[in-house]
Order: sequence, then structure tokens, then C-alpha cells
Amino acid sequence: MQSRTPPGAEPGPIRADTDSRLSAALASVVAGARRRAVRDGDRQIDTAHLLHSLLETDPDVRAAFDDGAQVVRLLGYLVQRSIGYGLQWQGTIEDSGSVPLVKVGDFGPAKEKRWSPSATAAMEAAIERADRRGEPRALGVDLLVALIADPDYRAVEVLGRAGADPKAIIRRIEEAPSTGPYVDPYADPYAGTSAD
Repeated sequence: MQSRTPPGAEPGPIRADTDSRLSAALASVVAGARRRAVRDGDRQIDTAHLLHSLLETDPDVRAAFDDGAQVVRLLGYLVQRSIGYGLQWQGTIEDSGSVPLVKVGDFGPAKEKRWSPSATAAMEAAIERADRRGEPRALGVDLLVALIADPDYRAVEVLGRAGADPKAIIRRIEEAPSTGPYVDPYADPYAGTSAD
């Protein structure tokens, strides 16, 4: 996916309180996504990096999938990113076009990897979802819901390759008593539909 971000756009700030709004577990996920982007030699941290880190570390996120085999397939695709299908993403910026074309956000010191516009939007949507549930900090499932809210995100492409159904994932999250109902602040392409 080619970037629609204007050439020469400098990384800029996003919500100043973002790091303080993440649960300890989600802050660890974010750190893992940063490390993975550096290890893979990617320009920016994108939604697939976040999905990979979530699947590796958060048992509540893994519980939202059909079974352990589906999680293993997803991790298999994500591990191959630097040698397989993900090569098409290297050197590009993830931007689904559904988020405003703004300067790329930065969750951390300036010397660290920058976030794609899509990953920035997903992080902010996760915090907004936690707010609607009355929680002070976003959880991994909040980020998972945000990652699958836009069918053009790289995370959704990975889910499709592994045969995971985003509608079924959302339904399982909605039914979990600890995470409450799903309400998306953006137009949700899966709202009002039933899982096949």
C-alpha cells in the first residue's frame, strides 16, 4: 500500500497523555511493537506490528480467536513478515485513507521509530474505547478492536490470510463480561452484520 502522506511531512505530536492511558500490559505490547519494527528494518510501526505484539503477550486477545491453531497461523504469517508477504510493505507508510492525513504520531522519544497514521489512529481509538467503558487505561482487547475496525489496515490483511473473521472476533469481545460491548467512534464496516 503506497503512502498518501505528503512527501517531507515531519513527524508530529499526538495526544500528550497517550502513554499514561495505556495499561501496563498494553504499554509492554507497544514496546514489543517498537522492537519488532527495528528488528524487521521497517520505516514505521504499523498495525501488523501491534497485532503481532498483542498476540504474543496478551491472553485476553488470544481468547478472542477461534482456537489456538488460528493464533498459531496468525503468528506464522507475522513472523514471515520480513522474508515473505510483508516485503511489499517495506519502505511504505501504512495509511488506509480512512484517517485524516496528519503528521505521523510519536509515542516516545524523537529518536525512536515513528507510527504509521493507521497505527496512530488505532492507538487513539483504543483509548477512546476504554473511555466509553469507563476505564482509565486501554487494554489489549481495546487495541485489538481498533486494529480490526478498518478493513484496509495491515492487521486486517494478516487476519484474512490466516482465515480469521473480524466480525466473529468482535462478537466474542462483546460477549466477554470484562470488556463490555463494542462501540466504535468511527464508521465500523462490521457493525450490524452477523458472523458467518
